[in-house]
Amino acid sequence: MNTFTNKRIQSIDLLRGLVILLMALDHVRDYFHYDSFMYDPSDLTQTTVPVFFTRFITHLCAPVFCFLAGTSAFFVGQKKDLNSLSVWLLKRGLWLIIVEFTIVNFGWYFKFNTTFIDLAVIWCLGASMIFLAGLIRLPKSMAILIALFFVFGHNLFDSFKPIPNDIFSKLWYVFHVEGEFKLGSLTVYSVYPLMPWIGLMTLGYFIGQLYLPTFNSKKRIKILYGAGILLIVLFVVFRISNLYGDLHPWTEQNSLTYSILSILKVTKYPPSFAFICITIGPALILLAAFENFKNSLSKIFITIGQVPMFFYVVHIYIIHVVAIFAALATGYQFSDMILDIWIPFSPDLKGYGFSLPIVYLVWLGILVALYPITKRYNRYKKDNKNKWWLSYL
Repeated sequence: MNTFTNKRIQSIDLLRGLVILLMALDHVRDYFHYDSFMYDPSDLTQTTVPVFFTRFITHLCAPVFCFLAGTSAFFVGQKKDLNSLSVWLLKRGLWLIIVEFTIVNFGWYFKFNTTFIDLAVIWCLGASMIFLAGLIRLPKSMAILIALFFVFGHNLFDSFKPIPNDIFSKLWYVFHVEGEFKLGSLTVYSVYPLMPWIGLMTLGYFIGQLYLPTFNSKKRIKILYGAGILLIVLFVVFRISNLYGDLHPWTEQNSLTYSILSILKVTKYPPSFAFICITIGPALILLAAFENFKNSLSKIFITIGQVPMFFYVVHIYIIHVVAIFAALATGYQFSDMILDIWIPFSPDLKGYGFSLPIVYLVWLGILVALYPITKRYNRYKKDNKNKWWLSYL
């Protein structure tokens, strides 16, 4: 087993912190933007450039979380043997799934829904960790090939349609197709089909080797820049040619600007080849650039990036509570924010919401309120490393 320092990799924490802040923007938009209740921000027949890019920049969040979760697992594995790491991944994965179905689900809706459940991002991370626990036991080359196929090859199956309502179709929703299926009286909505996410987390795991103490930092930066640029080039080539890589080919629009938006309108559920190229490519470039990026702002990002799960859970509740006060102040009822379905689809909230500049102001206000809490928790976690349960938060 390699000797591995206990010192955190600040460039990774910085990138994670940055995408967490962007994630919060997306969730504030869901709860506060008037247009969110009227149309999808990527609907080119209705969206505006600011609305589209407010949504587009947040596409970085989920793939970076997933990728860096794999990298973090590699770091954990440098202090454990393979069996212990697999057990840790299994326990961590199961815990995240439990959190998704209880704490997180309640935060989104402020109601325990017994008739439906979302398989959303925390579920996806937890389930991917469970699969990673098995994949890391395979020969390295085999695990990497499987991961690459899951990430870049899953679009080959886009046209495959299983027989409705049989067990295989349900599994197909879990692994490859966004949508809902029935388990008895329970409606399950697969928001994050697992196949590409499992592959992405596995690739993140093996990228962790670049951060071993014996690995030359200049070489690592060069590799990250090169891989990031390559992914962006692949996006441009395959997306513009419409050869492969996304469920929805881009189409020429009435203006050059909207034609570019059509090119950038890539499929997130599940993340297409094009989606991953245009998100992970820039993320790798940022990861390389952040190795030499140090100022007061980076310290804020790093602090948040060191306790992502804590920030994720707390920010959901704060956004939802603030949204309740906003609804009450604009003539809506408290009960309108106790949700049966995902908030932009709620019929009781049609007409509620604010302009995009107000959304950004609310986002900044919530970040200012959250940072001292996050900083204090981060300090508590560092000062109490002997408390095992803190590693799950």
